[in-house]
Amino acid sequence: MKFKTIIFAAAISASSLAFAQEVGPPAGNAIVGDTYGASVASGTESKAITVDQLGKQLKKDNKKLENVAIKGKVTDVCDKKGCWLTIQTEDNSKFFVKMKDYAFFVPTALKGKNVVLEGNAERKITSVNEQKHYAEDAKKPQSEIDAITQPKEEIRFVANGIKVVN
Repeated sequence: MKFKTIIFAAAISASSLAFAQEVGPPAGNAIVGDTYGASVASGTESKAITVDQLGKQLKKDNKKLENVAIKGKVTDVCDKKGCWLTIQTEDNSKFFVKMKDYAFFVPTALKGKNVVLEGNAERKITSVNEQKHYAEDAKKPQSEIDAITQPKEEIRFVANGIKVVN
């Protein structure tokens, strides 16, 4: 009976340690042709709109677009899990991208790469707390986090799939 108890306790301890460890972003070099999430059709890149065009369509089409493809440059990736990224716009501002249903993650090597994203976009008001949470995930300096004091309207994109392109 003691042997079964010891084995049970060891199994519980091992599983607790396995689940307690923090998992980082997936490994990978994010080379041209790599995809994350749902596959991105080969013809999608030629049909993808620019970030500037996305902003104009969002203003015109009542703040939401579904099943849209855009092309842009990744400027940041969540260091904790790879669960979000930012895309640079033509005017050097940025917009935020989350993965649909938290179903996939991207490597930090995606920073600086050009990608095509397929998914849904909308203009959204982001609360101060949410902005601070993402700034903490991005390991921004505390002074920058403390400077966030106002909600802001921004483009939000929920990606079904992401493909690295030239």
